[in-house]
Amino acid sequence: MTVVNPGEEPSVTIYHDHLRRLYRMYNCREYVHPDPLEFLFSYPDVKDREIVALVSSSLAYGAVRQILRSVRSVLERLESPHAFLITASEDSLKARFRDFKHRFTTGEELAMMLLGIKQVLKQWGSLESCFCAGLKDEHDTVIPALTGLVRELTAAFPGRPRSLLPSPAAGSACKRHNLFLRWMVRRDAVDPGGWERVPRSKLVVPVDVHMHRLSLRLGLTKRKQADLRTALEVTAAFRIIEPEDPVRYDFCLTRLGIRDDTDLERFVSECRGSCCDVITAGAGPLS
Repeated sequence: MTVVNPGEEPSVTIYHDHLRRLYRMYNCREYVHPDPLEFLFSYPDVKDREIVALVSSSLAYGAVRQILRSVRSVLERLESPHAFLITASEDSLKARFRDFKHRFTTGEELAMMLLGIKQVLKQWGSLESCFCAGLKDEHDTVIPALTGLVRELTAAFPGRPRSLLPSPAAGSACKRHNLFLRWMVRRDAVDPGGWERVPRSKLVVPVDVHMHRLSLRLGLTKRKQADLRTALEVTAAFRIIEPEDPVRYDFCLTRLGIRDDTDLERFVSECRGSCCDVITAGAGPLS
């Protein structure tokens, strides 16, 4: 049992044992489906994988079945993604994806994002190199580098719709971008990795409405909006227990409530029980 000094608020460290148990149970390949992450496993070449990761994460909004159908449709048309984009023209991309539609993302918007990827590859050699150009030692998180990558990716179509490429500069939590970075930077039984120059310690938790609600229930944030400030606050809480890998528990936590064989309410109840143990030990009430 964790005990804190009288007058102190219990921190996320109270949940560490529960999180580690959840990680051991669900952080494995068999629990990935249905998740757009599964598409990355078919691309051993990092040059292809980073493109597939960006496409898959950018389309990761809406119902999961629709997401999987849309990503599969794009990848079937991309063939070998890196080799294909290097030689593709703007007109050929627009023609190839003319009939594509994913919720409010049009085929033209997708084609322009792919054109932006091509331009980054042409100038920087890889998405990773472009990203790392904005990654500085003095930065605590990947947010400045992510802002730079989005700026480069959208330079090819200024003023166009950007449902696929929101910028952190506008205050967005950028859940899909941070999901992309988790997939490419981390390497374990679930995340395939491939980017070797980005420290895991700088990653930001991908916060959507579900992660936001869970974080509120666990007391990891008090903010009412799932925006960038909230994502940074939640990340700071996880960094207390995993300073070198603050997004370590993202995948297993998002299984809660998604899979029928998980029990979100039981997990929250157990975590709250830990808080009660601390209060009983003399820490005082949670604020």
